[in-house]
Amino acid sequence: MSLDLRIFTEPQQGASYDDQLAIAKATEELGFSAFFRSDHYLAMGGDGLPGPTDSWITLAGLARDTETVRLGTLVSSATFRHPGVLAIQVAQVDQMSGGRVELGLGTGWFGAEHAAYGIPFPDKRFGILEEQLAVVTGLWGTPQGETFSHSGKHYTITDSPALPKPAQDRIPVIVGGAGAKRTPALAARFADEYNQGFPEIDSIGPRIKVIEQALSDAGRSTDSMVLSAALVLAVGQDEAEFTRRAAAIGREPAELREHGVAGTVAEAAERLRDLEKAGISRVYLQVLDMQDLDHLDLVAREVRPQLD
Repeated sequence: MSLDLRIFTEPQQGASYDDQLAIAKATEELGFSAFFRSDHYLAMGGDGLPGPTDSWITLAGLARDTETVRLGTLVSSATFRHPGVLAIQVAQVDQMSGGRVELGLGTGWFGAEHAAYGIPFPDKRFGILEEQLAVVTGLWGTPQGETFSHSGKHYTITDSPALPKPAQDRIPVIVGGAGAKRTPALAARFADEYNQGFPEIDSIGPRIKVIEQALSDAGRSTDSMVLSAALVLAVGQDEAEFTRRAAAIGREPAELREHGVAGTVAEAAERLRDLEKAGISRVYLQVLDMQDLDHLDLVAREVRPQLD
């Protein structure tokens, strides 16, 4: 199978560490390549009980409680952590996992969660993201025994020993967004993967052409970047089961069919094949009902074999 399938969750909507561990272990046991989670501190609708869990603390626990599945964020907000601290945290979790970590990093967008927890939320955040990517990758890439410095508008790093080092030679960095020029250029400069988050299906191909042009402008080959998409998952063995799963996450079946990997097993497989034809090589399946582990089993058992 050439299409890489990953499980992506939204724990801020209401999930304990044990809830996340259960789905991460199911992800691993069922042969999906990675367990990813959002990086949010406030529920987007609903009461969010039992409350948010920090993404990198959670991933540190999962690093010890899983064995083979890759782990990461889609995406961490550049407003939440200073880049030097983020570099230390992610490198440490990578060590704890034996080299299974990936970092998705974005500007942040949800103003209400910043207000709820006293986190500054400046109007202009693209420069912050750009410098964070430069600092984080710069710290990781500095040879042991040398120091790293950075002088920018937002951050100054002076003679850092650039420790600890990740277990991997390079932690994969994921950048995404819908910007016409700046975001693709930033991805071409720093990222190993470019992600389209919940795109309109017919916009995926044109967006790939944009990132391919950015790679060419940066002197990179098009095959040096993983091209991925994140889409909501709602699949049923039959129409009744699909309708039940749609209702469980508060979505309309017709809307899910239009925007997600959704419907019957045959429909889900067809959508995934279409994504691959458009140029996508990795799909993050957004699982919103984290208690429904049978959902993952159905995709692994019935949908995935149709992609071979």
